[in-house]
Amino acid sequence: MTRGRRDPFPWPSLSFPQHAAPAAAASHLTGSPPSSCCSMADGDGAAASRNLTEHSASAAEKGLPRRGKSSSGRTLNTAQIPLVASHPEVYEPCDDSFALVDALLSDKAQLLALQPRLCMEVGCGSGYVITSLAIMLRQLASGTQYLATDINKHAAETTQATLEAHGVHADVMVTDIVSGLEKRLAGMVDVVVINPPYVPTPEEEIGCKGIASSWAGGLNGRQVIDRILPAVREILSERGWLYMVTLEDNDPLDICHLMSEMGYASRVVLKRCTEEESLFVLKFWRDPHTATNASPKSPKSESWFSQLPFKSLWHKGS
Repeated sequence: MTRGRRDPFPWPSLSFPQHAAPAAAASHLTGSPPSSCCSMADGDGAAASRNLTEHSASAAEKGLPRRGKSSSGRTLNTAQIPLVASHPEVYEPCDDSFALVDALLSDKAQLLALQPRLCMEVGCGSGYVITSLAIMLRQLASGTQYLATDINKHAAETTQATLEAHGVHADVMVTDIVSGLEKRLAGMVDVVVINPPYVPTPEEEIGCKGIASSWAGGLNGRQVIDRILPAVREILSERGWLYMVTLEDNDPLDICHLMSEMGYASRVVLKRCTEEESLFVLKFWRDPHTATNASPKSPKSESWFSQLPFKSLWHKGS
């Protein structure tokens, strides 16, 4: 794919509200949100992309909550770590990011067959995931468009730099989840990917600015997740798929049960245990039979994990 921008997705309306401003160069984000999306000021994007190992302190060095550790061993089918931009206030790619991308890679053939028209990442951070997804699907000739949102303006800038460094394009918006975009995106998004703030934290940390917004999940790490799910349901197309990272503390079984009550089937695409946490990448898709057939959630127990719908139980076409 040649470096540079493609025509943006044909939004029904481009008069973005203040809380859903297109991302722009850093110098333009200090004042009022700009009225149109633009690329990073350096043009090429390579100068703005910094090696994470050189310019970003680890979570341990910063004294921050751990969400996995950094790793550099990735494939050519994903974004390359040396080209992933960084910022002190932006969450860097870690085990949860890699787990989400690996789950997408495992579903690559199905994603290509789906031929999504619009893919979206909620909470794009460094841009590693949305860039990796665009690279995976770049062989599609159907003109797939990409959209990324983040409440952190520095994350929007960083994502833009990462995208440009890899020669791919996405529209990047500064907004809370999909605030201000719900009506325009209703039923339009074919693939949504989310690595949400899932770390259990005090409630007062919810909505804080900067890098803390990438992990502060409130009680059981569910407060932000429980806001994301209904918002995403509104924008998913009838054939849409949602991929989301969860932590064992988030009670993935309960999340699957809640989604089943809303008509979504689910499966665990990937489980990964790190030094400090057990991660699950869940996949959801619409199934008209799911809501009527949903069984009551069993009480949480040591065997709760066996109740999760793993790949062996996934439905045809998912």
